[in-house]
Amino acid sequence: MNDWVEIGRLDDIPRRGARCVETPLGRVAVFRTASDEVYAIEDRCPHRGGPLSQGIVHGAEVTCPLHNWVFSLETGLAQGADEGVVRTFALKREGERIFMDATTVLAMAAE
Repeated sequence: MNDWVEIGRLDDIPRRGARCVETPLGRVAVFRTASDEVYAIEDRCPHRGGPLSQGIVHGAEVTCPLHNWVFSLETGLAQGADEGVVRTFALKREGERIFMDATTVLAMAAE
């Protein structure tokens, strides 16, 4: 059973965009698709370290802004002829609220 930590609201993330969360495992990009699905992957392309959070979101994929590698937001796998993978992280959504698996998130200051 997972414990969950609220990391924000759906409206905190622009459609077809991302916001980042700092975790003990590194910087995680939380993406929102055009259809309001949310996904979390590490914010570093394995090819040249590009910030995936600054990439173009299309469907359930993101294109790295440096060299156009495309990654599935669902699986983290590089698409097409490119080879590589980025970590994915568990999220859940309750209405407008977005939660990340607590084992991923740094202890957050009490609100």
